[in-house]
Amino acid sequence: MPRAAAPTLASPSLSASSSLPSRTSSSSRVPRAADSDRRRTSASVVLRSVLEHGPVARSTIARLTGLSPASVTDYCARFAELGLIREESVPRRSNGVGRPHVPVDVDPSRFVVAGVHVAVSYTTVALLDLRGRVVSRRELAHEHTDPGWVLARAAEGLRALLDGAPGRRALGVGVAVGGWVDRESGTVVEHQMLGWRDVPVRDVLRARTGLPVHVDGHARALVNAERLFGPARDGGSVLHLFVGNVVDAAFATNDEVHHGPRSQSGAIAHLPVPGGTEACDCGRTGCLQAELSERTLCRRAREAGVVVGTNPMHVVTAAAGGDPVAVRLLVQRAGAVGRAARLLLDVLNPETVVVTEVGVIYREDCLAALREGVGADRAASVVPTSFPDSVLAVAGGAVALDVLYRDPLAASPQAI
Repeated sequence: MPRAAAPTLASPSLSASSSLPSRTSSSSRVPRAADSDRRRTSASVVLRSVLEHGPVARSTIARLTGLSPASVTDYCARFAELGLIREESVPRRSNGVGRPHVPVDVDPSRFVVAGVHVAVSYTTVALLDLRGRVVSRRELAHEHTDPGWVLARAAEGLRALLDGAPGRRALGVGVAVGGWVDRESGTVVEHQMLGWRDVPVRDVLRARTGLPVHVDGHARALVNAERLFGPARDGGSVLHLFVGNVVDAAFATNDEVHHGPRSQSGAIAHLPVPGGTEACDCGRTGCLQAELSERTLCRRAREAGVVVGTNPMHVVTAAAGGDPVAVRLLVQRAGAVGRAARLLLDVLNPETVVVTEVGVIYREDCLAALREGVGADRAASVVPTSFPDSVLAVAGGAVALDVLYRDPLAASPQAI
């Protein structure tokens, strides 16, 4: 990995994120600065204001955040020195009068974050710019799931991407994985489908890359991606339901994603599905993950003669080609996801539900079935992921970007 000087990202504390209040001004979706932990919070709201509104004048940032113009100017100068933002080349006048303003914007050209998403059958590695846009990515098929081998391949894949991106320097690595992931220790505590238990992902990848590494569950990572780059930026409550081979959820409110002790929140794999018939590894029948996983979808498609193999996109392709059985399987699954989402809505009552599920991403009939399963009274609050073409790449990168935007002044211009 490159050793050029670049800001590095330190892990955020929970107190920092909890000091970001929800929306307090009708003119901005960015939280205003709070008194507690003011330096960290103020830096965060300034940089997020630039992210959301840029190119934006410093005076506008001051108005949106409630900070003094002098403070905003100081933070912007420090961010520019770090290379996180840049001035727009052409000054603008406000209403054509007064001194021209020189707007600032996030600089997407200098730095990237590296993202790693570990799925059951392959790992996605990617580079994302500071606006959460995918610069490059690769999928690395698993020959086996030994954690040392998988993580070594991920490090090699990231190195190849960085070698192919001259002029870009990596701030850090974000890793998103399903199952039980302890964010504080950077450990995959348990992932039954991978056969991983107590895998020190952060330490392994940090040793292999020389970069700061941050690890989280993929549903929580995608909540943070929506919060930073999607419609969920308004600071309201949002539930993310991830339905792949692993089925799990994450919940955020007042700009804070709930983790729980050892980050064990969101474990919904064994919720019972009324009328479910699939045997689960836990010994019961009809658990949510057993019923809705992509493995189950593909097995049913194979039994019906629709596809061969275990790639759910082959089922989507068959449905696009008019195969009625493929359409039925996808629509039925989306409806069941909707009913599961309804249960979570009844418990958590979020303002928005974001669903990552292959049929919902690509087919309107599946989205309709999802909303029908949720019920007419809440259907409008349910939306597909904001990253349909890059959801796994974004999940990994969002872990690192969340760290940056929560505590930007933890970046330091030290060589890495």
